[in-house]
Amino acid sequence: MTTASTRDLGLAELAAAITQGSTTSVAATTDALDRIEASGGSLNAFRIVRRERALAEAAEADRRVAAGERLPLLGVPIAIKDDTDIVGEPTAFGCGGSFPAKTEDAEVVRRLRAAGAVIVGKTNTCEIGQWPFTDAAAFGYTRNPWSAGHTPGGSSGGSAAAVAAGLVPAALGSDGAGSVRIPASWTNLVGIKPQRGRISTWPLPESFHGLTVHGPLARTVADAALLLDVAAGAHPGDRHTPPEVTVSDAVGRDPRRLKIALSLRIPFTATRTALDREIAARVHGVAGVLRRLGHEVTVAELHYGVLLGASFLPRSMAGIRAELAKLTGAQVDSRTRFNATMGLFLGGPALAAARAAEPLLHKRIGRFFDDYDLVLAPTTATPPPAVEAMKGLSVAATDALITAACPYTWPWNVLGWPSVNVPAGFTAAGLPVGAQLMGPACSEPLLVSVAAQLESELRWQRHRPEPWWE
Repeated sequence: MTTASTRDLGLAELAAAITQGSTTSVAATTDALDRIEASGGSLNAFRIVRRERALAEAAEADRRVAAGERLPLLGVPIAIKDDTDIVGEPTAFGCGGSFPAKTEDAEVVRRLRAAGAVIVGKTNTCEIGQWPFTDAAAFGYTRNPWSAGHTPGGSSGGSAAAVAAGLVPAALGSDGAGSVRIPASWTNLVGIKPQRGRISTWPLPESFHGLTVHGPLARTVADAALLLDVAAGAHPGDRHTPPEVTVSDAVGRDPRRLKIALSLRIPFTATRTALDREIAARVHGVAGVLRRLGHEVTVAELHYGVLLGASFLPRSMAGIRAELAKLTGAQVDSRTRFNATMGLFLGGPALAAARAAEPLLHKRIGRFFDDYDLVLAPTTATPPPAVEAMKGLSVAATDALITAACPYTWPWNVLGWPSVNVPAGFTAAGLPVGAQLMGPACSEPLLVSVAAQLESELRWQRHRPEPWWE
């Protein structure tokens, strides 16, 4: 028997190794925990490490494997973001303070456990998931495995850093304005924002008034699809229950010749934004690969419109206020307090109007898909900023920074439709950047099949960062 390293094996590979007996869950989980703890002072990906409990769960998984039980993730160590409840642990959501341990698992955690996964810890996220950075006074800076001086993105930056560094083979994040896709793009990962309701947000009927969904981060499309399928499913209390789909089956499936719109247009913003030339070149490179694969890729700008932007802010700010209110005694940045106050003013008629506008937005943006099957766009407008770029900025300067870096992802959160980040290569400085495939409602299988095609050509999973954090 050999010890399988979580740095070397992907999610499906490690699950197979445990099932086949070439390693054990205890060995794999110990390896993951050792790597997590060794990197804690440098990479800083985790808020909570569950060594004792995870090893007990791994030992139980080994007993189940020995007894002949077979489950998709039996004994495999994974991580979840610290906005998701796990019994016996607090959910700080990036905030400072002391919070009570949760008495029940979130529905998505229950499903991960039902698939046999061993949850080794909870990953860092910025305060209430507001920014595409992962830092806070409560835990410091989470750093990018590709460059210690740069952010891995956010708000699922801890999960992205953990996977990119090989601490775990896959992790769960959440995406309310790009918070899975942005860190995936800046760490050379696949990140899937699924259809709203695909993965339950229970104990919330919906999260951030429908903006936020859970989503997987992994090094390959197949691993991201596997984690999505395992995590997917509804709770009776969910507000949104889309038709069921299976996405793993789409990996390797011919999606047929598609009409794909290449759209570099930046959605409406109130501050100055521009697309970095290197990112534009990398996205055009992805378009070229799609053409070689036989797809028809046409430059066709998607006009998002002002209404889409106007419907985002009330839902986002009201969501921040509601989440902060649940964290009694939370110690947070003044910018978080400001946004929560904004949520008070925007949480009434403006929020109701934002929700009422969604059917109109579905109809208007949906017409674009009468002519095209998918949209290809940049995931971010810039490469990853410096790790301390947000430090000490005013509210207005912070908004300008994050809007300039990440103006592309939020519209699909308003619509609730699926999108997948695929690695698009590296800048001249060696920093990862990404492109996103965006589809209409419930198009995850099509998105995954195209992403898998790209992976077979680009082979991004072969590129790994040098482990400076060890």
